Amino acid sequence: MAEHGEFLERLETLNAIGVALSSERDTDSLLERILEAAREFADADGGTLYRVVDDQLTFEVLRNDSLGYCMGGQRGTPINFPPLPLFLADGKPNESLVVAQAALTGRTINIPDAYEAEGFDFSGTRAFDQRTGYRSKSFLTVPMKDHESKVIGVLQLINAKDARGEVTPFSLEDQQLVESLASQAAIVLTNRLLIKQMEDLFESLINLINSALDEKSPYTGGHCERVPMLTMMLAEAADRHEDGPLAEFKMTEKDRYELKIAGLLHDCGKITTPVHVVDKATKLETIFDRVHLLDARFEIALRDAEIAHLLGQLGQADYERTIAELKSDRAFCREINIGGEFMADDKIARVKAIAERRWKNSDGEELPFLSDNEVENLCIRKGTLTGDEREIINHHIVMTIRMLEALPWPAHLTNVPEYAGGHHERMDGKGYPKGLTRDQMSVQARVMGIADVFEALTAADRPYKLGKTLSESIRILGFMCRDHHIDPDLFDVFLRERVYLEYADRFLPASQIDAIDWAGIAGISPELAAWLAEQDRINPPKAKAD
Repeated sequence: MAEHGEFLERLETLNAIGVALSSERDTDSLLERILEAAREFADADGGTLYRVVDDQLTFEVLRNDSLGYCMGGQRGTPINFPPLPLFLADGKPNESLVVAQAALTGRTINIPDAYEAEGFDFSGTRAFDQRTGYRSKSFLTVPMKDHESKVIGVLQLINAKDARGEVTPFSLEDQQLVESLASQAAIVLTNRLLIKQMEDLFESLINLINSALDEKSPYTGGHCERVPMLTMMLAEAADRHEDGPLAEFKMTEKDRYELKIAGLLHDCGKITTPVHVVDKATKLETIFDRVHLLDARFEIALRDAEIAHLLGQLGQADYERTIAELKSDRAFCREINIGGEFMADDKIARVKAIAERRWKNSDGEELPFLSDNEVENLCIRKGTLTGDEREIINHHIVMTIRMLEALPWPAHLTNVPEYAGGHHERMDGKGYPKGLTRDQMSVQARVMGIADVFEALTAADRPYKLGKTLSESIRILGFMCRDHHIDPDLFDVFLRERVYLEYADRFLPASQIDAIDWAGIAGISPELAAWLAEQDRINPPKAKAD
């Protein structure tokens, strides 16, 4: 009766282990728990779990109490043993190895004493025992089959022990329980591997989209790679920050994965943005840079002046003045065609004056020197985009949200559209596309907003600007914090946890990493500025070569 009760208790334990295994997400931890549970059932001194990979048995987890071995899994040291082949060089099954035969036949092999077993090659086991003084005796080798009865792994236990600690053969009851465990474990492992494969496929599809963006625009491609990394850096910093308003912000592994996916997809809508807008390096660029058309007009005007001078229609002084003006205006147009941070009113007035100049086309028709569209583009005060082009660029976030909200997200990824779609919102509600305020946004979306801005400021691969130095970028972020553009609490974490330095060390050349005058940074308190200056004195940024 006592034995029956003990058996029922072991069955209950088996069920409990099955439930526990089903909840394990990490594959290494799962493999480790499977082996430990099997050893506990059979009171085995040691054991090894193999996986079948490409007609080979790879060592995944190895444990032995007597020898103190703890290898593989999540807690063990790395296993460097070569895999065991299921087939010999001539293509025949490798039936001399117990684990190989179990994998090939799908049948359990229970050996009371390896030294007396026939039909198997235990020479390696004997040699191991001679080296270590160990005695490998009883072996229980159980194949792990998935839902299609395909062997995906092998569970091998060594040296069952009785109540006195003596090595005994594995009993039939031990075998049945371990087989049941192996069956459950195989299904759980298969599910875990299938989920991992689906995750890998999903991330590969995301990378495929980003690769398409990279081919379309190498600048956007670099952005799509760096923003997710900076997003995770800042989110992890907020997670470990113990003080302040964000002290209660904590992320689970599910939260991390969700934010990672959102970061990778945050600009997927740019796949719909025209290339000539995304990569507009100069003000007059469309499919090509139209400044060359202006060069041609200036050349025509110069030749017309020279012809008029040769024909006596233009005096020497007027000719020299006209030539000088044309050359100066041409140099001016070339200069302002490169977008800058600010274009003054006097330069805009000069563009309009140049536009009033007349020139003759090939048909002899007199036309304004600059078209209305050329005037509009050359008068762009900041950057290279017109208002309409900026609207096209901004529309990418609308498309991002629309594309992401159309997907049937599983429960653990339902926040991806919100995280990815909020990185152009502002804390004061003046952002786009939804005009959300700080209180209407998640911490994760606010994190991505800072990451998106800082990456754009420091990026050196844009066609229209040089990458800003660390001090310039922090100064601009300070103004944006003061003006309620970015989240002040996260900006505080960004600085206190020195996320900016971690990012700079990984992604910025040495030429962009400079000293920061913290006293001149807006948006932070004098106390924080003094603390940051002291941190720079104690732990200055590490020098590195470009």
